[in-house]
Amino acid sequence: MTNTTEWITRSVSRLRSGAASADKSTKAPKAAPDKQAPDGAAKAPVPRSTHERLQATLRRGNESLSPRALRRLLADLQEVVAPQVSELEGGRRAQAVAAWYSQAEPEERRDMWLLLCEQFAPDATRFQSARQRYEAAAGTADEMQAEISLRRSLVSPRTRLMQRFAVFPEGMRFLVDLRAELLPQLKSDKRLVALDADLEHLFSTWFDVAFLELRRLSWDSPASLIEKLIKYEAVHDIRSWADLKNRLDSDRRCYGFFHPRLPNEPLIFVEVALVDRISSSITPLLDEAAAPADLKKATTAIFYSISNTQPGLRGVSFGDSLIKHVVETLTAEFPRLRTFATLSPIPGFRAWLGKNAGAMLQRLDDKRRAELGRAVGAEPPLAAHLLAAADKALELDARSPVRQALVECAAYYLGRELQDGKPVDAVARFHLGNGARVERLNWAGDPSAKGMKQSYGLMVNYLYDLKRIDKHRGMLAQGKVPMSGDIDSLCRG
Repeated sequence: MTNTTEWITRSVSRLRSGAASADKSTKAPKAAPDKQAPDGAAKAPVPRSTHERLQATLRRGNESLSPRALRRLLADLQEVVAPQVSELEGGRRAQAVAAWYSQAEPEERRDMWLLLCEQFAPDATRFQSARQRYEAAAGTADEMQAEISLRRSLVSPRTRLMQRFAVFPEGMRFLVDLRAELLPQLKSDKRLVALDADLEHLFSTWFDVAFLELRRLSWDSPASLIEKLIKYEAVHDIRSWADLKNRLDSDRRCYGFFHPRLPNEPLIFVEVALVDRISSSITPLLDEAAAPADLKKATTAIFYSISNTQPGLRGVSFGDSLIKHVVETLTAEFPRLRTFATLSPIPGFRAWLGKNAGAMLQRLDDKRRAELGRAVGAEPPLAAHLLAAADKALELDARSPVRQALVECAAYYLGRELQDGKPVDAVARFHLGNGARVERLNWAGDPSAKGMKQSYGLMVNYLYDLKRIDKHRGMLAQGKVPMSGDIDSLCRG
């Protein structure tokens, strides 16, 4: 009952938002007073809704499609989901619309998005009636049937339309690309949110892990597939074919999730190094001249790169399932493996410290502050002094007060900085949300220009203790980051 109530609350919220937009769009906007902006520029006119534009004769302002072309496009979309049309015929008609879309200008595509949002929304009257029946049936024998009716009333014609687009062979690719193009526009135009929500909901079903295939990618894989690794690698850029061959060597593994409707496109892939201990630096792992490790001695699998490849699938989670499947696959092939850990970047650390260095300095006791001041040549040290010294992080020796301060700040960032109960760092949020724990910080783990830009070269190991994954998730749900010991021991590690 609680889950049903939560689901209804979310759905009602979305429907009310869409209905409110529709109500406003059916009424002609009031004439805005002729006021001048402070700089003398006139206010931009309020964009007309598709309801207004469909009733108009002439195009206005920056509108892309003329009213006639907009009506023609709407008719084409309506024919895709016409009640008398079969799935296959609906898919054929959807393919024709997709062909038009592929040749359309960006603003013309935006007009199609707006039609999908405003002309294919749920029936508000039907929903209100179903909601009243549900509320009246609460606690009675008719409650379940009323709930079914309420759920059906919230299914928009837009959802059915998107399902028809998925029928033709390239339809799934079309929808994923459409959402990738749509996502950057959501902040500037809230009218598009409903379309995004429907696509995300459909993708979460269509791309459920039950429908995905785990495949190993090797040097013997088709060249077109190997090239995708170069294209989509998001953590450590692949510099050359030799670099790629090293990552696919005998002591390495690369796995990806594939969907049957996107057979040659990895949705997400992970690169793994098989070693004899937890790695503290990415440099030896990416060393093309290094000899392959002895697999007979391998006890540890290091996940050193995980890359999502499809921006249009944002919000659809694959990572936790991918890691679990890879662990099972590796364990079956290498029974000696006992440790599963990452060597991960800390992409948000440097930007965070730039805003919080002053507050972190206030946490130091007088002795530590004085030591740091002498090291940076300014007493008392200010945020600017610490940040300037941190720019030369790779030159600092193990006893440097600046180095120790940076490590402590990174430990605090990973272990204490939460937003809405989740780590503010994106990579930490991913791995800790999957049940890993913060195991160890590594100084100069990534000395590359990118590593310095992200985190002054610091990297972190997240450990996947398979027996404690649920416990770690529970700790995070309570607002406590799972760590090996406390922040002080993490710094010493």
